[in-house]
Amino acid sequence: MKSLDDYLVVFPDSQGGAEAHRRTGRRIGHGTARTVAHASGRPWLAGSWAPEDLVVSTAGPVRVAVFGPSPVAVDRLDALVSRVRGLPDLDALARGLPGNTHVVASVHGQVRFQGTVSGTRCAFTARLDGVPIAGDRADVLAELTGAEPDEGLVAASVTYGMLFAPLSERSWWHGVHQVPSDSCLVLPADGPARSVQWWRPPEPELTLAQGAPAVRERLREAVAQRRPEQGRLSADLSGGMDSTSLCFLTAEQRPDLLTFCWTGGSAINDDPLYAAQAARLLPHAEHLTVPDTDAPAVFAPPYWATDTEAPRAATRGMNAVRFGARYLVEHGATRHLAGHGADELFTGGASYLHTLLRRRPVTAWRQLRAHQALNDWPLLPSLAGLLRGGDLAGWWRQCADDLARSTPPPRTPSLGWGERIPATPWATGDAVRTTQALFHDVAGQAAPFAPDRGQHEALSALRSAGPVLRLVCRDYAAEGLPLELPYLDDRVIEAVLAVVPHERYSPWRYKPALAAAMWGLVPDVILDRTTKGDCEEPVDRSLQQHVPDLLDLFADSELARRGLIDVRGLRTTLITPPRSGDVWSAQLEATIGAELWLREITAQSASRLSAARVPATHLAAQPVLTGPADRDLAGDLARDLEERP
Repeated sequence: MKSLDDYLVVFPDSQGGAEAHRRTGRRIGHGTARTVAHASGRPWLAGSWAPEDLVVSTAGPVRVAVFGPSPVAVDRLDALVSRVRGLPDLDALARGLPGNTHVVASVHGQVRFQGTVSGTRCAFTARLDGVPIAGDRADVLAELTGAEPDEGLVAASVTYGMLFAPLSERSWWHGVHQVPSDSCLVLPADGPARSVQWWRPPEPELTLAQGAPAVRERLREAVAQRRPEQGRLSADLSGGMDSTSLCFLTAEQRPDLLTFCWTGGSAINDDPLYAAQAARLLPHAEHLTVPDTDAPAVFAPPYWATDTEAPRAATRGMNAVRFGARYLVEHGATRHLAGHGADELFTGGASYLHTLLRRRPVTAWRQLRAHQALNDWPLLPSLAGLLRGGDLAGWWRQCADDLARSTPPPRTPSLGWGERIPATPWATGDAVRTTQALFHDVAGQAAPFAPDRGQHEALSALRSAGPVLRLVCRDYAAEGLPLELPYLDDRVIEAVLAVVPHERYSPWRYKPALAAAMWGLVPDVILDRTTKGDCEEPVDRSLQQHVPDLLDLFADSELARRGLIDVRGLRTTLITPPRSGDVWSAQLEATIGAELWLREITAQSASRLSAARVPATHLAAQPVLTGPADRDLAGDLARDLEERP
């Protein structure tokens, strides 16, 4: 069973790495420590994890570990590792692995560590007493190195809300650096760590008909990897195309699937109707339906955040997430599938038309006219937006300038690099200026993730959502239910991105790439659906009901104490909300997440400081240490006492 204390720390193959490992064992107390050695015998991996979550293969001086809840089979990993002669060979190995995992290798004294393309699994690095180390959790490295929170990112979260890639790929701790999702970290035996880009998106050259079979097979593989060794496999069955497709793929191999569906929402929410139709076509599955009125209301207290890696951008339904996970565990679920990430992967705006216009102008014109009809865009501004172009750096600078506006910028056809919004009404002047400086810093280094604008848009969406969903997975894990997101597997992403964007994002069909891949397996009534469940009415109602609770939350605010929010401005907004509800509501969630995060790390810091001031009489009452291992522990304890202030 995974917990919030699961973590992995990676050390270089050097004497400095061995010393860093020794100090690591004395500085943190996350769960039961495990250790895996380099071929040299020096410590390589340390941390706390379930035994089934780490698979290691060795071939002479080469060692490769796959870390995650759905690791590769040992014999398959052995076959891949046998071909590795140096670090460059690991590119092919990584591309041959299914699932959603970390890959870490020790090859002839050098270490390579990487996460996933979406950022649901990340690689971080920091320096411990001058030695570069790495890990899968930024807060663990921060605790090891004594890092402080990055209040610049906190200011941006309060001022803007959602942080877009590459800003979303910055660690929230000073001195702890996040490796970009398309890159790996290299730790040499001596010298500084370096980041190396190893992954690039495929060229989008396949038609929908050509690419759909590969999408289907990669999704089928991704679902097959999620079979639990014990207990039951559960999955969301919302009635939408994303979750329903996963249920039918899973039922091919696990007909006894346990499905879960919330019922209710707004009067126009038709999700439960479609879910019921899908359930009737899965007769061997057990279907759990729970009225959303049984779960804690969104925005209702208690407000909490025990995870200290980063603030949550999505906070309104945290209590309901925990409720649902506990409910599934009570019914025997040991692993859960969800369709998160499919929206980012299979839907997009119209920015792909920039590239299409220069390659196939007639097709671009036809699709622009369709977007116009669907979105009520005026013709001349639409054409001007396509012809104007503009680079990514300029867009970030415009975002910085828009923060000084008191009203949103004029609505224009959505053909740019992303949405630009003004600062939140409760951000202080200091917070706004800090965020503007941060955006200008990003602009100075901004580069598209792919030459094709459609590819860039997809990768930007995935790499912005990945860090958010990583924390959602932790909420499930805290209840003993690993959450699996097959749509965000690297191999699935590659298969989808190989399809040309103008067919992948066709304005005439909802999620055409997923619909084509699932044709003949998922009922047509689901694949032909053009609506999406609406639950905003109860969300808005709950928000208004819990305004007093939110005001109590910010009555003694850590954000206000740091000069980042104006509590009176927040109070005014809560009592008399603006009409643009979806934007400001998301910004409110990010502010709540930042507040809870600061409170938690402040409380934990105070707790550690209190524990460090243990009176001598208490130390004298500790057990007597006699054996060799005990003498080592006694030496570590003595050194700890010497180093305490």
